[in-house]
Amino acid sequence: MDEIPTIEEIKHAAISIQPFIHKTPVLCSKTLDSFATDALGCKTSLLFKCENFQKVGGAHFIAVWLLLLTPGRLAFKMRGATYAIQRLLQTVSDPKTLTVITHSSGNHAQALALAARQLGVKAHVVMPRTAPLVKKNAVLGYGATVTECEPTLEAREAATDSLFERLPREANERGEQCTVRFIPPYDHLDIVRGQGTVAFELVDQADNLDRPLDIVITPVGGGGLLSGVSVATKGLRSNTLVFGAEPTGANDAQKSFRSKTFHPSVKPNTIADGLLTSLGKITFPLILANVDDIYTVTDQEIAAAMRLIWERLKIVVEPSSCVTLAVVLFSTEFRDRIAQLGRPSINIGLVLSGGNVDLKNCLSILADA
Repeated sequence: MDEIPTIEEIKHAAISIQPFIHKTPVLCSKTLDSFATDALGCKTSLLFKCENFQKVGGAHFIAVWLLLLTPGRLAFKMRGATYAIQRLLQTVSDPKTLTVITHSSGNHAQALALAARQLGVKAHVVMPRTAPLVKKNAVLGYGATVTECEPTLEAREAATDSLFERLPREANERGEQCTVRFIPPYDHLDIVRGQGTVAFELVDQADNLDRPLDIVITPVGGGGLLSGVSVATKGLRSNTLVFGAEPTGANDAQKSFRSKTFHPSVKPNTIADGLLTSLGKITFPLILANVDDIYTVTDQEIAAAMRLIWERLKIVVEPSSCVTLAVVLFSTEFRDRIAQLGRPSINIGLVLSGGNVDLKNCLSILADA
């Protein structure tokens, strides 16, 4: 990879996107600190970076019923989508001529649609026809145009290629200009820079609480969040350890990291459905260079951690967010790593990546936890 994101670029991204995102809070719990202390054998302080409160909204326990009415929470994805569009706007003379496109059925589709609306550009999103109607309506509600396709990668790519050809041609027929640019969900340098602003905030918030971070843990799927957070954290605090967390049923990132050879995600099976994708050509080298290890946890452990977060922090998070706490409480490999450090106390930052939940599904998970 010729170009590597820097801490200076992530600082610039943080300033640039500030008017368009929430600076999400850090929450703490003495009870969860106690559980972590017992699990790790040293005094542990947990700092939860609540990206589940990122635009749109968030999810507080006392307003769970609102989840039935809201289309989804964009979580950390809003950061990268906003910054990627801002950077593209620097390459065109008239923002009205820019159209951004992507193919996604998840949070990135909604994030790109909202970011485009806020920045005054057009957005087209290719979505599989099998995507939930609530997600399609959310993208449409943010002002994007949705093109449906068959639920295969080949169909998504073909539909995207068609947009590259069709949109400029139709604009030309109207006597208008149209510059079309593709923004992928995670494997993009400006997406990585945008996601890295999570750590830029978290490190500062931890310092203000007089709990400087010894460790940061984030979920890992495609790697946009983990790679960005690792670059930012190491740039700000070179001695802070950065770990990834993923389900045992989708442990391609751990396999790739430990073998230093890319392993694709093959038939992943986990309740953490936001962590099913493989690492990218950009994110994998960044993770190899800046991450200290990746740990895995079972679905049962993820569910147990999710129940604790809902009950003790009184917030709503999706299963994918809960892999971070699950690693702290249940991973024997992580426990051994902490023992090797030999520290009497430790401060751990845990990124809760989002709160985009299917309420019925999550209540079922919690009931079985």
